[in-house]
Amino acid sequence: MSNAMRFESRKAVVTGAASGIGRATAIRLAHEGAAVCCADIDADAAKATADTISSAGSKATSVRVDVADLTSCEAAIEEATHALGGIDVLANIAGILSPGHTLEKDPDDFVRTVAVNLTGTFYMCRAALPQLLDGGGVIVNLASAAALQGVPYNAAYCASKAGVVGLTRSLASEYSRRDVRVNCICPGGVATPMTAAGFPVDDIDVGLMARVAPQMPRIGQPEEIAALVAYIASDEAGYMTGSAITIDGGQLA
Repeated sequence: MSNAMRFESRKAVVTGAASGIGRATAIRLAHEGAAVCCADIDADAAKATADTISSAGSKATSVRVDVADLTSCEAAIEEATHALGGIDVLANIAGILSPGHTLEKDPDDFVRTVAVNLTGTFYMCRAALPQLLDGGGVIVNLASAAALQGVPYNAAYCASKAGVVGLTRSLASEYSRRDVRVNCICPGGVATPMTAAGFPVDDIDVGLMARVAPQMPRIGQPEEIAALVAYIASDEAGYMTGSAITIDGGQLA
């Protein structure tokens, strides 16, 4: 099957679609034939992504969602289901990063990071699962190489993304006999607005940070992660579930 047709007649919801990996994923799925709902807490930027997709001739809509709020997630899925006529694919890309020395960070930052990255992924899965059961539905969650490796000054991020891996594997096991596949991707550093903010942490141990550098002399691109999302969500990956796939330039090599 041609890549351009892998998602013909499929409907996808992508969180974090306002920018970065989420935006690239929404555009990639639409390019391959999916009707896409672009979901993000930034409603205007999500609509801009949807408008970009629509202007290219594909079907797209947008919805505001705060993934840290269950009611918001349920409302977003309901709106997406109505607009698209159903849901076949859920790509949970929304996430935040707040690095810093653990002893100096406000504990509320830890709670907020987990709320968005982990609890938000759970809320979206929970809200969408009724639409995905018994119909070959697919969930692709965004974890991180930081889920598999200790990254200094990022305790909250590492913990939240490790939780995404565990959540993914649990849901994959629980719903494998209901024809739902659940996988996650573990990227290394990717050029997104989140990473463009730099690493605003004073007095870091450069030697510790060197341990988490990629082997390749460059950073990843959102389109590269989106291409992997598209493969995992497609029928070509029909035997894949419960997997955590790294795409990190050799960071974990």
